[in-house]
Amino acid sequence: MRPEINTSEYQNLALAHAGMDVWTVTLNRPQKRNALDLATIEELVTFFTVAPRAGVRAVVLSGSGDHFCAGLDLIEHHGADRSPADFMHVCMRWHEAFNKMEYGGVPIIAALHGAVVGGGLELASAAHIRVMDETAYVALPEGQRGLFTGGGATIRVTDMIGKARTIDMMLTGRVYRGQEAVDLGFAQYLVAGSSLELALELARKAAENLPLSNFAICSGVSHMQNMSGLDAAYAEAVLAGVVNTQPDARERLAAFADKSAARVRPGS
Repeated sequence: MRPEINTSEYQNLALAHAGMDVWTVTLNRPQKRNALDLATIEELVTFFTVAPRAGVRAVVLSGSGDHFCAGLDLIEHHGADRSPADFMHVCMRWHEAFNKMEYGGVPIIAALHGAVVGGGLELASAAHIRVMDETAYVALPEGQRGLFTGGGATIRVTDMIGKARTIDMMLTGRVYRGQEAVDLGFAQYLVAGSSLELALELARKAAENLPLSNFAICSGVSHMQNMSGLDAAYAEAVLAGVVNTQPDARERLAAFADKSAARVRPGS
């Protein structure tokens, strides 16, 4: 029996069904610039655990108000006065949430605006596609606050932009935005209008794919990047063997063979 998504269970995330089994997940703490407290992380863990089994075909991740996400809720962190072990376990929950996003097999498109800072950038980097609008800016200011990243910046952000740039951002608080941010790899798209509008368009396009193909793309590529070249080649062949012979693909292959399928063309 397929589980259902109960939107009333979520307090810090606003969930909505956008049709075609596409869901919008909106960080809903605008008064805190959508800073990530532990309760929000737990809701992310819950949603992205159930999403693949609930038939979710794609997700648009965004933030309410003027910002996507300003990172770790520093007020909560300061007030909690956590021990090293306590904060280690907090970080492990962040990793749990972000790993479920990256490896869960459901396409996630992040619509970025305003601050995408610290843990907010770590959250965005766990999405598969990122769309920035002209207000969006990214930064890792941890060094200036006496902190160190704990949600995967050393992994995912470094994978996007390289070790030297990640260290520079952490040491100096360097901020990137606009076309420079896209050129460096922080996002794949930059729009003059609403990032949410394009994110929804991309999510609906991805939702038209077969779920097994999307699962392979959204989990397989990341897993293979963690392997040696020889192991990755083997895993790719096995995954292709399963996906490329799925019965649901036969109709699409037949359409290609009889030339009734849409052709790949520039601008399509």
